[in-house]
Amino acid sequence: MSGLIHSILVAFMGLGYIGIALGLMIEVIPSEIVLAYAGYLVSQGKLTFLGAVIAGTIGGLFAQLFLYWIGQFGGRPFLRKYGKFLLIGEYQINRSEVWFRKYGMGVIFTARFIPVVRHAISIPAGISKMPLRIFTLYTTLAIIPWSVIFIYLGQQLAKNWANINTLAKPYVQTSALAAAVVMVIYFVYIAVKRKKQ
Repeated sequence: MSGLIHSILVAFMGLGYIGIALGLMIEVIPSEIVLAYAGYLVSQGKLTFLGAVIAGTIGGLFAQLFLYWIGQFGGRPFLRKYGKFLLIGEYQINRSEVWFRKYGMGVIFTARFIPVVRHAISIPAGISKMPLRIFTLYTTLAIIPWSVIFIYLGQQLAKNWANINTLAKPYVQTSALAAAVVMVIYFVYIAVKRKKQ
């Protein structure tokens, strides 16, 4: 981890729970790192586990709502021009749109555990004017376990929290596989339902 990123992370975490939420909202640092460091602070007794999870959930939700609103009000032209500043490229947007068209609203939950599309999936949801309450519900239900996993791992690693990517790899792969299975089941359900109609 570069010194700059570490300095930014420490500055955020100096704000406690608010810092966790802000760190996830701004997305300057990957959410895994922010949550793992929050877990480290939990291990030091500076934060509570529940408080860190709540802050992580709020921050993660607002980050995705921001992308949803960009999709809703700015659309694809805005993203082509400014997406690079959000660390979202054309490839991610294209993949997200394909997933959203193919799997429908249910993908908002499962895609949170899939690399490449998990951050950008909120954009086509906004473009398609997906109901905000449903988007918020699915997003929150996905962010909670994500926050719990990485805060817990950071807590267990303690001072070695920076090694989170190595330790978390099996968990992320398992989550991605489980999400893919759920998505297949959901897709089959939608296909059968459309056929009956």
